[in-house]
Amino acid sequence: MRIAINTGGGDAPGLNAVIEAVVMSAWYRNWEVYGIRQGYHGLLDTDDIIQLTPDKVRNISSVGGTILGTTNKGNPFEMPFENGAGEVEIRDVSDRVVRNFQRLGFDCLIAVGGDGSLKIAHDFFKKGIPVIGVPKTIDNDMVGTVATFGFDTAVSIATEAIDRLHSTAKSHDRVMVVEVMGRHAGWIALNSGVSGGARAILIPEIPFDIDVVCEQIMNDELQGTRYAIVVAAEGAKPLGGEIVHRGDGEKGRQDVLLGGIGNVVAEAINKKTGKDTRSLVLGHLQRGGSPTTFDRLLALRFGAAAVRLVEAKQFGRMVALNPPNIDAVLLEDVVGAIRTVPLESDTLQTARDIGISFGEPASDQ
Repeated sequence: MRIAINTGGGDAPGLNAVIEAVVMSAWYRNWEVYGIRQGYHGLLDTDDIIQLTPDKVRNISSVGGTILGTTNKGNPFEMPFENGAGEVEIRDVSDRVVRNFQRLGFDCLIAVGGDGSLKIAHDFFKKGIPVIGVPKTIDNDMVGTVATFGFDTAVSIATEAIDRLHSTAKSHDRVMVVEVMGRHAGWIALNSGVSGGARAILIPEIPFDIDVVCEQIMNDELQGTRYAIVVAAEGAKPLGGEIVHRGDGEKGRQDVLLGGIGNVVAEAINKKTGKDTRSLVLGHLQRGGSPTTFDRLLALRFGAAAVRLVEAKQFGRMVALNPPNIDAVLLEDVVGAIRTVPLESDTLQTARDIGISFGEPASDQ
C-alpha cells in the first residue's frame, strides 16, 4: 500500500502526532507513506511530496504545528488565480489532482482537517479517490465525534491566560474582556470561561444583551467584588446585531476575518459602567505549542485508527471519538454541518448555577 497524507485548514496541536501514528502504523505493515505538503498543493506541484519514514517522524507527537505545512486557501475545486488584469479568477483544478494521485500510484489519501478540509476530501472521494478523514479543529465543532484534537490544548491555554488576568484585574479593580476563537461554536469560550472563573461568557449560540452583562458586573461590585473577567468567542454577537469582523478574507476566499468583539464589548462596558476596562485577544496563541496529553493521545489514536480503516478498505469515512472507542462515521454524514453548544448543555447549566452570565435577558434563561 502507498498512503498519501495531508494536513489542511488552520494548524492545531496534535497534527504531528497524527502523522507519526500513520507513518509508524503503516511502517509495521510494510506500507509506504508520502506527505503531501501545504494541503493539496503537493498534488498540484508533485515536487512538493516527501516520503515519510520512521526516522523522520519518530517522537514528533510532542511538537506543535505540522511538518507538512498547511493552508486554508488551497481548495482545488475553487482555486484562485490572478489573470493578467490583476483580477482573481476561480478555477476547478480538481481533475489535475486526481490524475496526479493516480499517476503516483497512491492507494489512499488520509486527509487531516476540519469541516472545510474534509468537505474537499469528500468531494475527491466522490471523484474516485479512496479517502479516510481525520477530524481536526481547536473549535471542537466537528459533527460525528465527541472531541477533536487541538481543542483541549486551546482550552488549557485560554484558561491559563484567564487565571493570570485575575491578579492584574483585581489589582486595578478592572474588567478584562478576553476574546477567544470560536467562529460558529462557543466551546472554547464556555469551557475556559467556566474553568477560569469568568463572570460572563459570550458565545455564538446565545445572542447577548450588553446591559445584562453590565448588570452582572455592577451587582458583583455591590457585593464587594470590584473586578471581573468576561470571555467572548470571536463569533459572539449582540441581540439584534451582527458578528464583528475586521474585513474581508484574502483574495479567492468567501469568508470574512472575524475579530474585534472583545474590544467592542470592553468599550460598551466602560461606557455603561464607568469601570476601567481592557480587552485582550488570545488569537493564534491558542493554536501554538505542544499538545496536551489528551490531545496527543487522541491524535495518535486517530492516526492509528485511520490506518486500520485503510487496511479494511473502509473508505469515505472519518475516524471519530465515541468514548471509550474510536469509531468510523461516513464523511457524507458529517461534512457541511457544525456542532454547536447545545442550549441544554450540562456545562451551560453548571455555569448558570454558579452565577455566570451569558448576557441573556431573564425571560430567555
